[in-house]
Amino acid sequence: MTRRPRIKRGGSKRGLTVAVLAVAVTVGLGACGVTTSENGEPPTTTAEVPLPPNVSFDDSARGPSPSPESTDCDTSSLRPQGELPTPGQMPAHSTMEQILKRGRLVVGTDLGSNPLSFRDPLTGDVMGFDVDIAHWISAAIFGDPNRVDYRMVSSDNRIEALQNGTVDMVVKSMSITCERLASIDFSIPYFEASQRILAYRHTGIESVADLDGKRVCVSLSSTSANRVKELAPKARFATTASWADCLVMMQQGQVDAITSDTPILAGIAAQDPWARVVGESLGAENYGVGVAKGHPDFVEFINAVLEKRRADGSWHSSYDRWLSVLGPGSPPPYTYRD
Repeated sequence: MTRRPRIKRGGSKRGLTVAVLAVAVTVGLGACGVTTSENGEPPTTTAEVPLPPNVSFDDSARGPSPSPESTDCDTSSLRPQGELPTPGQMPAHSTMEQILKRGRLVVGTDLGSNPLSFRDPLTGDVMGFDVDIAHWISAAIFGDPNRVDYRMVSSDNRIEALQNGTVDMVVKSMSITCERLASIDFSIPYFEASQRILAYRHTGIESVADLDGKRVCVSLSSTSANRVKELAPKARFATTASWADCLVMMQQGQVDAITSDTPILAGIAAQDPWARVVGESLGAENYGVGVAKGHPDFVEFINAVLEKRRADGSWHSSYDRWLSVLGPGSPPPYTYRD
């Protein structure tokens, strides 16, 4: 009878366990497609953080080409003619009657610019200060503030959307400028915004002067880069399709700061506790409702609605709900041309 060999207890069991683990790790690495170098060590690589879509960079010392955006022209709007018509009874052959017959007011906006215009993640409702403007105009036409069909537009294509009739009007933090007035018409201003800078705490960025040599994110076709370029000529720029992409890039370390108007920056800062608005105002811009040329009756109608909502307290109620984080506010002054 042949005796079975004895297996020693104690240390040999631990050695067997280590061996099994080593085999398991080796097999696991092989299954994951990880190879080893000649000395048995896994290779070291650095993964490149992906960029949001449609991002462009300009690494020149002076940033993007200068833009002729300005307000050195007559930015007054059309004076309303008489009282507002009764909702649901628009003047014959007017732009408002066409909208009434269609049954919906088509509005171009951005659903990612909290607190101006965004979609509530819980209810799915479109909300914000800009959205309230659209509701007021819908209520004046239909007697119902919710007869609105929202279309997503970007800073780059919102004027085109008006010109080709995709939307009836644009309410998207759009500043009234001379160059835009050459292509479209505007209502009286409904909000005066101040441009500032958003940066992370402890980065050393406290003012526009600190942006020299830094990469700054701006939205495509916005007016924000021009003032920064004048005050910090060595700043570099990254241009994105949306402000949400700017935040993603700052979180990934691909840009050092964001510059835009205070309502937009406040909405971005609310999403990241380490971000804060810094520096003095770089200038003020008036937001207006954009309308395609050839519809002066609609511009006059919108102005009458905005006047009414200033007078009845609706403007202040909307400001207190959405923009009170900016401090006390009041409607901007305006002028009419006959």
